[in-house]
Amino acid sequence: AHRKQHKNACKQRAAELKDEQLYCQGLERPEGDFCPICTLPIPLPTDEHSVFMPCCMQTICVGCSVAAKKRGMFDCAFCR
Repeated sequence: AHRKQHKNACKQRAAELKDEQLYCQGLERPEGDFCPICTLPIPLPTDEHSVFMPCCMQTICVGCSVAAKKRGMFDCAFCR
């Protein structure tokens, strides 16, 4: 009897609970996955699309690294 009376409400609440569970899993990208120069996300896999700069301990995207080299900056693009 309960199921027939509240069928739509129960289905809606079940969907809400599933959404809450999915959104609370913490699947956001870590802060280190963003280039500190252009602030764009570094494409996955990050080790193929980024350059680690040991002087400042920053990981920058290959695009910013290439752009800096084209401008004649062969040192760290982040430290300048």
